[in-house]
Amino acid sequence: MKYLLILLISLLPAFSYAGQAKDMAEDPVLEQRMVNLAQNLRCLVCQNESLASSRADLAKDLRQEVREKMKQGMTDQQIIDFLVSKYGDFVLFDPPMKRYTILLWYGPFALLLMGLAGLVYQLRKRKNAAPEVQLSAEEAQRAAALLNEPKDPQT
Repeated sequence: MKYLLILLISLLPAFSYAGQAKDMAEDPVLEQRMVNLAQNLRCLVCQNESLASSRADLAKDLRQEVREKMKQGMTDQQIIDFLVSKYGDFVLFDPPMKRYTILLWYGPFALLLMGLAGLVYQLRKRKNAAPEVQLSAEEAQRAAALLNEPKDPQT
């Protein structure tokens, strides 16, 4: 009896790990279609996870809504259009290029080019600002003597 109790207590962590069953559609083809579509949609809570891989409650609700729309006979594009109309382009992992998103698409490249242009300008300006100094014959001899002078190890 004592050993049975110890065995049951030691199995408790395994039973608690089981968790809840995933919500799935009855039709495996429909479920696969939903997963494929949800891979391209962003979780609105997690923001850097797909709707398919997110465990947030809102993501579960959206997956269920996508399943319902598929059961109603909507195409993938119609479902995407519905979600974009409801949540905006943010729901898409690959948002379309529009007039008001051009800065987001090309802004980093423009900043990089402006930085490179500024660097080239500063380097040319510095090169022209520091004129090359010509040494007289006497200064050249003195510099050569300083360079050839034996070094004192104590200094």
